[in-house]
Amino acid sequence: MLIKRFFDFFGSLVGMIIISPILIILSILVRRYLGSSIIFKQIRPGLNGSPFTFYKFRTMTNKKDKNGNLLSDGERLTSFGEFLRKTSLDELPSLWNVLKGDMSLVGPRPLLIEYLPLYSEEQVRRHDARPGITGWAQVNGRNAISWEEKFKYDVWYVNNQSLGLDLRILLMTVWKVFTGEGVSPKDRPIMKKFNG
Repeated sequence: MLIKRFFDFFGSLVGMIIISPILIILSILVRRYLGSSIIFKQIRPGLNGSPFTFYKFRTMTNKKDKNGNLLSDGERLTSFGEFLRKTSLDELPSLWNVLKGDMSLVGPRPLLIEYLPLYSEEQVRRHDARPGITGWAQVNGRNAISWEEKFKYDVWYVNNQSLGLDLRILLMTVWKVFTGEGVSPKDRPIMKKFNG
């Protein structure tokens, strides 16, 4: 949808310019408290499942055990990293993905590539829209709901997407971030295949 792409491009460009001082400060703090690299990069599936490089601020250290293996996510997530997640400040670099056209401001959240074979025929339709920084599932429970519920919300969004709905979701996202509803726990659950 051309209007949606224009809205995404203009919104992400203006957003990055306005928050550039915050991005600089956060970059310094991430380097200071979590080490390098500052940006977490990962290949995620985008529109129609096409892979792209996803960007966000890192929220965990690189602490390892005596055998050189990374510790669990919970052990590597510091209070500063938890703050970044709770406030969703770790998501700000994803505005670059929106500017490039890999993502949208609103859409199903981009998950891991290895999850692709686990989707049902209905659930895979979440990739019929560009992934978003926020989405219908995020404002209806975020990580407090089951995977199955998330995917139902994602597919509902794909079937009903509009600029008006996007604006509503963005406003709801501001409220969710402010109240801290549905924030990720330290150890995020692994998605399992289900029959729904």
